[in-house]
Amino acid sequence: MNAPHIARTFSRRRFLHSAGVTLGLPFLESMTPVFSRAAPVKPPRRMLLISNNLGFLPTPFFPTAAGRDYELTPTLEPLAGIRDEFSLFSGMSHPDVNGGHSAENCFLTAARGPTKSGFRNQISLDQFAVEKLGQLTRFPTLNLGVNIDKANRSLSWTRDGVLLPAEDSAPALFRRMFVQGDPEAVKKQLHQLDERGSILDTLTDHTKRLNRDLTNSDRARLDQYLTSVREVEERLLTAREWELRPKPATSQPEPADIRDKKLIFDKLELMLAMAQLAFESDSTRIITLMVDAFDTPVFKLHDDESTTEGYHGLSHHGQAPEKVRQLADADRQQMVIFNKLVQNLASKREEADRLLDRTLVLFGSNMGDANKHDNTNLPVLLAGGGLRHGQHHAFKHDNNLPLCNLFVTLLQSLGIEAGEFGSSTGTVTV
Repeated sequence: MNAPHIARTFSRRRFLHSAGVTLGLPFLESMTPVFSRAAPVKPPRRMLLISNNLGFLPTPFFPTAAGRDYELTPTLEPLAGIRDEFSLFSGMSHPDVNGGHSAENCFLTAARGPTKSGFRNQISLDQFAVEKLGQLTRFPTLNLGVNIDKANRSLSWTRDGVLLPAEDSAPALFRRMFVQGDPEAVKKQLHQLDERGSILDTLTDHTKRLNRDLTNSDRARLDQYLTSVREVEERLLTAREWELRPKPATSQPEPADIRDKKLIFDKLELMLAMAQLAFESDSTRIITLMVDAFDTPVFKLHDDESTTEGYHGLSHHGQAPEKVRQLADADRQQMVIFNKLVQNLASKREEADRLLDRTLVLFGSNMGDANKHDNTNLPVLLAGGGLRHGQHHAFKHDNNLPLCNLFVTLLQSLGIEAGEFGSSTGTVTV
């Protein structure tokens, strides 16, 4: 523990190299040879994945016509000014991901059978992308929430199917991104990282000694475990490097928090503004955001009007006209917010490009029709990323295309050479 940091880092890398592991470390200035020629830097590619876990009313959402000449529906009318900036998809879902609300944690994982005994989730799209890209920024991903039950719901899941809790406080997120700790706090954090690294080194030594006395099947299991340890070690090395670098500056003030769950649309707009700030400061390249409508009580539709019951109760409308009217109003308001997000991203320049052209924005849901607990024919909007938008891509409503086909397209748009993800059977041309 008393050895200089740089020497210990190199010896650990040599150890990893001798163990036959190739690590995709992020580019860090301190790791660049002094006389090396700077390699061309590719423009950053980003992705924002948003889900409302109660979805939208299907009939006012989906157009009847496909292609470029579709007519905007009542729900989509607020998007008229950005019609050529987004694509609409229908007839897509995750095969065997059913059970109504149980599918909400599978929107980005496509893990089959969420209601079956012994179900275990699998890696989500955001975490899969980070595995392939490596940690290019201070935060590999940011997982955000609005009104979210953090202990039970998340869009982001590890390869082992472990929930990654969402951040639902805008001020807390702001401080993580921009407020530098005092020297003593930074020193304490570095010490904690060093302690974790020391423990992992000890575990590696012990397990290598065990290896001689194990059966072939146990050796295989131990090898899987050691691979996980090495992946954690890589993340610790990267975290230590980033802890030594100053955080970016911003002219924006710390936002005021919104704790009242009734203000769901104000909270959504605020968290999306924080997501944009994270992209502009290059604090991260990938963000997930779950709008937990299920956990939202009676909420404000307008300054002078609140709903007659909670979001979940409204979603089981049974075609009651007043409930349908309130839900349709809530759906339109989310499209107003989506419109504002897209326009804001389009107005920001990053070198020669619009920020929107470097940012994929997907807004969808695990629920096709909450009134029926139906997890097919999911509502999906996709904007940005430099793709050719302006169409309604309509697939068969009685034989849905796997939504993971679109996910593979997103991965490839990020520059990831991925041929499959989840239940994919191909890609989607956008």
